[in-house]
Amino acid sequence: MVKLLSDKFALSGQGSKDMIKAILAVVAQNIALMFPVSLLYMFTGDFVNGADLRGNALIYAAGIVLCLGFIYFTSVLQYNTSFRATYKESALMRISLAEKLRKLPLSFFAKKDLSDLTGTIMSDVETMEHSCSHMIPQFFGSIISTFIICAGLFFFNWKMAIAAVWPVPAALIIVITSKGVQNHFTRKQTKAKLELNDGVQEFIEVSRDLKCNNAEEAYLKELEEKVDMVEKRAIGSELGTALFVVSAQMLLKFGIGTVALAGGVLLTAGELNLMQFFCFLLVASRLYEPMSGTLINLAAINSLQINVDRMNVINKTPAQEGLLKFNPKGYDIEFKHAGFSYEEDKSVLSDVSFTARQGEVTALVGPSGGGKTTVSRLAARFWDYDRGEVKIGGVDVKDVDPEALLSAFSIVFQDVTLFNNTVMENIRVGKKDATDEEVLRAAKLANCDEFVRKLPKGYDTVIGENGSELSGGERQRISIARAFLKDAPIILLDEATASLDAENESRVQGALSRLIKDKTVMVIAHRMRTVAGANKVVVLDGGKVAEQGTPEELLKSRGIFSRMASLQTAGQNWSIAG
Repeated sequence: MVKLLSDKFALSGQGSKDMIKAILAVVAQNIALMFPVSLLYMFTGDFVNGADLRGNALIYAAGIVLCLGFIYFTSVLQYNTSFRATYKESALMRISLAEKLRKLPLSFFAKKDLSDLTGTIMSDVETMEHSCSHMIPQFFGSIISTFIICAGLFFFNWKMAIAAVWPVPAALIIVITSKGVQNHFTRKQTKAKLELNDGVQEFIEVSRDLKCNNAEEAYLKELEEKVDMVEKRAIGSELGTALFVVSAQMLLKFGIGTVALAGGVLLTAGELNLMQFFCFLLVASRLYEPMSGTLINLAAINSLQINVDRMNVINKTPAQEGLLKFNPKGYDIEFKHAGFSYEEDKSVLSDVSFTARQGEVTALVGPSGGGKTTVSRLAARFWDYDRGEVKIGGVDVKDVDPEALLSAFSIVFQDVTLFNNTVMENIRVGKKDATDEEVLRAAKLANCDEFVRKLPKGYDTVIGENGSELSGGERQRISIARAFLKDAPIILLDEATASLDAENESRVQGALSRLIKDKTVMVIAHRMRTVAGANKVVVLDGGKVAEQGTPEELLKSRGIFSRMASLQTAGQNWSIAG
């Protein structure tokens, strides 16, 4: 049962156990709510038969107190098991999903929209939280308690029991068979919400460009259409569900009629006495009202499958795992006939073989789409290669846990990510336990000190979301300061100076020259002056190593590298005048 609930609703083992407790608590509560019916039956029997009601007053009073006490106890138990346990489980769900995402290869994120993943962690888990606290235990608990009550009815009179019970399975079948229709509407509604979220997020990100091109009005019109579509899909989903639920609820109403009709016939035939007839009417009225709410819960559980499937996409994606300790023999990076595909039948790298040696700078160059960035990502195990081998110091990167492997890497991206925090804390990202003195030393090595001292609060200045208060060159130098602070033996530079002006590029390159000393360095570059001082150049074209050697050797070979150098030289001589 624990495994079944875990698979069905993406719960943890403890969450499934808590769910079973919640279901049993609902059963106890529903049975407790039937006790007053039994007490009323006894009272009515005594009244009809002319018994001494005053003499039995203490018995009835004690019965009322016991009923209230039992109802109170089961209600508190149901609340604690259904709500408190669910809130703990929802927190664990979010943490579990976030932890799983942390261990997934970047190839997973390349196939997923970020707003979709955010929606899974926030909205889908919130939906699960509501369902686990308000719907799932109540549904299963009501079904079990209804079965117990119905079994008791058959014990008294099977003919009357059939008259009372038949609408229950019929109504359940109607709602159960609606699952396919509900899922159809839910998928459309979820898709519309994701498109709206993407549109809002994109509008915020590109509002500056829209203003510059007078395109705001047209974009907002499209956004309004997406809002209208969400409303349309929501109404359609509600109507599609209501069609089946209301039909099933209407069917339950016939139960009272069939009980009255069958009871009248059996009463006339002498097969049923008046008190038994009254008892069945009383139980039937108590039976159908909770079942009406149960049908709504069942409809909600049916549509829940879409949310569970979205969570399971993350949970069931294989995580990158490996040895927690990385002990290579040196830090040479070796590619042997490595191949990689983002998607099946779409190869990005087909046969890549070269070695980036420790103490040398290896530059990766080539036409756009040739595979330069992919090669560097495979070395750091952001993605896992499909064929061949990728080794660092003789150790296959696939055999090492990604976090252990990345402890040997310092990476400076072209697009720097900064946080809405102080300069000091943004640099400290490179080494979380670094002292202030270590941070300041790294900042000076990266040429950060000169501009940080001019900020209002120096290193305690909050630099805004993604460093909005800084220039591109200043942001890049903070990224390099992180790398200095980490002081890892392998350096990956991904076009670290491509978007900088000449003055900032000179400063950043000066900082980089100190950073890469005595380390294994891989540089992704398009500018020929960036790779002029490299010890080795690897030219990638069409997912293969087209050329490799020193810059001087490749310039003489009259190949791709030589042609790229000539084109850049011609571009530098271009002017507006001619």
